[in-house]
Amino acid sequence: PCWLQELIKFSPSHFPSQWLWGNVLPMHSPGCSIPHPPNNVPPAPSQQLQSVAPLNHVSVFYASFTLASFLPLTFEDFKNDKQAVEYQQRIVDILLKVMVENSDFTPSQVGCLFTFLARQLAKPDNTLFVNRTLFDQVLEFLCSPDDDSRHSERQQVLLELLQAGGIVQFEESRLIRMAEKAEFYQICEFMYEREHQYDKIIDCYLRDPLREEEVFNYIHNILSIPGHSAEEKQSVWQKAMDHIEELVSLRPCKAAELVATHFSEQIETVIKKLQNQVLLFKFLRSLLDPREGIHVNQELLQMSPCVTEQFIELLCQFSPSQVIETLQVLECYRLEETIQITQKYQLHEVTAYLLEKKGDIHGAFLIMLKRLQSKLQEITHQDEKTKEEFSLKDVEDTMVETIALCQRNSHNLNQQQREALWFPLLEAMMAPQKLSGSAAPHLPPEALKSLTMQVLNSMAAFIALPSILQRILQDPVYGKGKLGEIQGLILGMLDTFNYEQTLLETTTSLLNQDLHWSLCNLRASVTRGLNPKQDYCSICLQQYKRRQEMADEIIVFSCGHLYHSFCLQNKECTIETEGQTRWTCYKCSSSNKAGKLSENSSEVKKGKTAPSQKVLFLLQRFQEFKELCTRNQGQR
Repeated sequence: PCWLQELIKFSPSHFPSQWLWGNVLPMHSPGCSIPHPPNNVPPAPSQQLQSVAPLNHVSVFYASFTLASFLPLTFEDFKNDKQAVEYQQRIVDILLKVMVENSDFTPSQVGCLFTFLARQLAKPDNTLFVNRTLFDQVLEFLCSPDDDSRHSERQQVLLELLQAGGIVQFEESRLIRMAEKAEFYQICEFMYEREHQYDKIIDCYLRDPLREEEVFNYIHNILSIPGHSAEEKQSVWQKAMDHIEELVSLRPCKAAELVATHFSEQIETVIKKLQNQVLLFKFLRSLLDPREGIHVNQELLQMSPCVTEQFIELLCQFSPSQVIETLQVLECYRLEETIQITQKYQLHEVTAYLLEKKGDIHGAFLIMLKRLQSKLQEITHQDEKTKEEFSLKDVEDTMVETIALCQRNSHNLNQQQREALWFPLLEAMMAPQKLSGSAAPHLPPEALKSLTMQVLNSMAAFIALPSILQRILQDPVYGKGKLGEIQGLILGMLDTFNYEQTLLETTTSLLNQDLHWSLCNLRASVTRGLNPKQDYCSICLQQYKRRQEMADEIIVFSCGHLYHSFCLQNKECTIETEGQTRWTCYKCSSSNKAGKLSENSSEVKKGKTAPSQKVLFLLQRFQEFKELCTRNQGQR
């Protein structure tokens, strides 16, 4: 490059040869890592060297990092040498002249030189002089490019120049204007931060495509980290509110977490600022739905139920298929108002879910039954072009949901209320089968019979089979001798009955055998005699025969210890439960260091033990089992 040629032409006549040629250039020469010894350097380069050296070192000095390492060396030596100071100024003048007037240099190379000069000018013992106009020309060069191919490079060069102390060389207002025009948002951030204008930095992040998502962390840090005044935090908060739609559009979850963390008491204000309904929906879903990944304590959010209901209404508009699963995890919404919202958007399945949650089981069932009847009507009146499999799938899905509703609530209903649920469902499934072939030529009879059998099998667990058969026979259609049409259903019910009867008998036999074995073992254990280890009380150490004259009761435990009842009462080894006195062995309970009491129930009679609680429990279970068998036999 021409600046290197000018420098080399200038160096032999103005610099000590041992400085430039002996120490500096060899350090940057390819294949030469050791400089010449201080006292073994030729007095001047030969003519051949002068003609070859510029060409040999062009590639070395052309790189910006080489220039950056070469220039400091020329200023570290001879600091107190007046002639060296003149040489240094001369080098700078040559480099400035060549670089400013020549457009072949990259922004990094120009920035490298001016960054070095800015550092030198910032030193207290600086002796250099650089025309301030040159810095303005560099600013114009970096901020007014002909193309955008080196945008990041030019911005980074200018930022390093400012951080090195070059900011004093520029007029700050002009620098900010040119940085904004060139879209150097990191430069703008650097300048605004110097002036504590933190709110304007938010604009820098939002306008910078490479750093826009970092705006959330920046706002959080300003509002959280101590050291910022209340006015600065307020300005940042106000700026965030002014750009809330941009923040939500950028990252709804991050925006919701930011609002919940710092502005929980002003959530309704944020909602009013979000005019776009889609953005409002995304924001509320991120804020209220715990499945979105943000961890927010809902109790700390100062929100009224109308906010949650507003989110539910938006959910009905933009994602109706997710309403039920979202309602299952939501909190703080009123049932009546939410039911009105779902009715407004005709989400019948959601309305049924809310009515069931409210306790109106019959109302929820009627809605599901109406949906099922409409699906059956569609499949009954479909033409040949209608895809049959999709219609049947809709019918089956609706029927399964209705069956699940009845099964969930039948346990809490009486017999009459159960019949009010199951029989209308059965009639709805059998109604299409009553139509003749001419009335419904495209009706799939086998598929409908299969679905009807699912209803019968499900309701058989809650409705007695005789009641089901009686209800079918009372139908006017089948009461006139058309039982052949439902022969398959009746035979299916009989097969189900036979299967359940066999299952019941097998289960009863197994339970009887198990109960018999348990009772035999218990009878053997409670009738077995107890053999005391000694003939004296383990507390008073007196023979029980002497104290027996006082009509005192003797208590013997299975562990072999023997006590007088009076002695155990004094040691508080009795427990009163359900009108019976339960005793614990004093020695065993005292020796149990873990605090576990080895309790043995004994009868308050001389020489006899009380019945075990396990025996009483099994007897009670056996009685319940007998009642169950009797009830099942009555339904056969």
